Amino acid sequence: MSSPSSDPLPDAPGPGLPRSPGPLGRATAALLRVLRGRGTPLAPGSGPRHRLGRDLDDCRQERERWQRHADSYERELTDARRERAHLLAWLAALHPSSAVLTPDTGAGPDGAHLLRIDAGGGQLCWRLAPAELPLFVHVPYAHPAAADRPAPPDQAAHIDRHTRLLAMEGILSGATAETWAAVTPPRPGDH
Repeated sequence: MSSPSSDPLPDAPGPGLPRSPGPLGRATAALLRVLRGRGTPLAPGSGPRHRLGRDLDDCRQERERWQRHADSYERELTDARRERAHLLAWLAALHPSSAVLTPDTGAGPDGAHLLRIDAGGGQLCWRLAPAELPLFVHVPYAHPAAADRPAPPDQAAHIDRHTRLLAMEGILSGATAETWAAVTPPRPGDH
């Protein structure tokens, strides 16, 4: 009994037999016969191999173009992540009484940490990569406690509400008559 790997392939020539063309070879030969039958001579350098070579070159150029786009997007993402980390470090410095770093227990052994800040009646939380931790040396380290409040379900909405509240508070407490005059449009009839 012979194993399947010792049987000759269907397109492989047997001992003393000419090689029979495979499906691709038969299709190419038929296409060439049709093109020659129409009186369309194949110019040198316009055969199937040449066209495949041009197609391959086009595909390589397209791949390189997309790779340049991907590299550009990667640089932009890296810059945005770096800026995010710097802004979070600054925010933690503005909230020294409530900002703490805790290990992210759900992240596994990758060393990620959570920055927690109490603001606006809720606890805000951001995940930090290990490479970002040197920016947060000013933030106290705490072990995770069961009493940690979860982040609000929609942290962005909570931040928006708190920002509007702080902005209104700043306007109301620091506004002088000149400030109000500068931001209030004149009423009709006032000169």
